[in-house]
This record gives sequence, structure tokens and C-alpha cells, in this order.
Amino acid sequence: MSLVSQTDDPEERIDETTTWPDLAISLYDRLTGRNAEITYEFEDMEVDVPSGTGDDADHAHWRVDGTLRVTTREQD
Repeated sequence: MSLVSQTDDPEERIDETTTWPDLAISLYDRLTGRNAEITYEFEDMEVDVPSGTGDDADHAHWRVDGTLRVTTREQD
């Protein structure tokens, strides 16, 4: 869910992201077409990734140590 400040000028609007998925979508939308790159560097990060949303979901244990780059560009 995003909260948007009230203004008539879209360039002056400030979006306040309240969830991680919204943040990812917002970043991708803003960077697409700008040949942008986001670089994340992880050092011994460990994450238990659920297979679903239920209480009884299985989890995969991921260990991330390295760099993740997210780039955006328009298709030819």
C-alpha cells in the first residue's frame, strides 16, 4: 500500500511506501527507462524463504554472500 501526498502536480507528489513489495515495485517503475542500476552487497546474510504464506509453510534456508545488481532498460 502506498500513501500519496495530495497535490495537483505529479512531479511534486511524494509516495510513502509501507511494504517491501510496494517498495520494489515503486523502485522498478521509477528506474525503468532510465538505464539505472541498483547494487546490493551482502556479507553472510541468511534468510529463511517460505514456500507459501500459511503458518505451516516449508522454508528454504538461503545464505547470500556477494553482490546482486538490478538493472533496468527499455526493450529494443
